[in-house]
Amino acid sequence: MTLQKVLPNGPRQGLISVEPQNWRRDALVSAVELGGGTVCSNQEASALIWAAPEKPELIQSYISDNHDWVQLPYAGIEPFIDVLDRQRLWTCGKGVYSPAVAEHALAMMLAMKRNLAAYARSPQWSKGIGSNLFGAKVTILGGGGIAEDVIPLLEPFKCEITVIRKRPISLPGTVRTIQLEDLNVVLPTTDVLLIALALTDETENLIGASELKLLPKDAVIVNVARGKHIVTEDLVKALTDSEIAGAALDVTDPEPLPAGHPLWNLPNCLITPHTANTPEMGIELLSLRVTENVSRYLQGLDLIGCIDIDSGY
Repeated sequence: MTLQKVLPNGPRQGLISVEPQNWRRDALVSAVELGGGTVCSNQEASALIWAAPEKPELIQSYISDNHDWVQLPYAGIEPFIDVLDRQRLWTCGKGVYSPAVAEHALAMMLAMKRNLAAYARSPQWSKGIGSNLFGAKVTILGGGGIAEDVIPLLEPFKCEITVIRKRPISLPGTVRTIQLEDLNVVLPTTDVLLIALALTDETENLIGASELKLLPKDAVIVNVARGKHIVTEDLVKALTDSEIAGAALDVTDPEPLPAGHPLWNLPNCLITPHTANTPEMGIELLSLRVTENVSRYLQGLDLIGCIDIDSGY
């Protein structure tokens, strides 16, 4: 079954628009030109590079019947789901930001294993708390780009890594790859649970009270994917009752996390404001992807980061 439009083979004109006008546009225009494309008006263009991830509601007014390819800026496409169609090829930032996010995930793992979140809050000398990441059993929910980039970072720590992904295709550096239905089997022996998968109907509220109870009391959770993977109320209770040792969250539900939310006051919770990949890091990485895809587009080659419309990522 064809999931969406497939571009015909062979070279094509490289008339590409970059919209709308904002601080990202100059970098993306340069990226298009570096890939061999010609930046033109939206009316003339055969492809659209969308430069405003924070304004998904505007994209519909820019999409033209002339466009046979649209490049979205982020890996997560939830805000654009209602716009996707099968009239054109859609690509997103799958894998673009993985190196930066993987580095952030490693920092969070070490911070939580070494109790740095609680130490940073403490106004006085306290007793020593913490455990080693070295030799830990790490379960990664998601087998995409973040997993592929974090696994080599964990190699010096000689972790025992299990990956849970949709297809049971093994990844180098892991001891096993299992599917989502086997999640509860591996949770009781997990020291670090890293959440790094796409948000879909199947994965929303994936980690709730029953899953949290299965984790060992000294386990930590790191979430660099989407806040809605975790039932927030259940996580607050698990952290408050010391059912798990801690959680490091780059994403939350709701997001942004409002002032006064219980998570802010928990010493065993580390929160960063969805900044595993900062805008400044991101535009450099996205520009590299745009250049590569423009070059491929002009040559009639397969593009990188194609969206599976039926799967939602």
